[in-house]
Amino acid sequence: MEFIFSLLPFALIMLLMYFMMIRPQKKAQEKTQSMLSSLKKGDAVVTIGGLHGLIDEVREAEKTVVIDCEGIFLTFERRAIARVVTSATTDAVDVLGDNTPTNTDSNEM
Repeated sequence: MEFIFSLLPFALIMLLMYFMMIRPQKKAQEKTQSMLSSLKKGDAVVTIGGLHGLIDEVREAEKTVVIDCEGIFLTFERRAIARVVTSATTDAVDVLGDNTPTNTDSNEM
């Protein structure tokens, strides 16, 4: 019985270490993997080296992306992408705008 009580603090430390270190790291890794797998043409991204550009092409077989940096095309591995600044679909919505007609009087002239 005394032996079990002497192991209890070690078990609690291991459990605490799992919830404080290992579990958050796995969640962050899953989030990063999800972000990398959802890359598509037109996404504005930043690489781990700090290079900003737009994705021009995603090569699934080679696991690379081609980034357009103001006319210069560079090929990077997918894991070199640090973050997506804006998604291609959100840019299209921003450019198109609200698309609601404004209330103007046609009789004024």
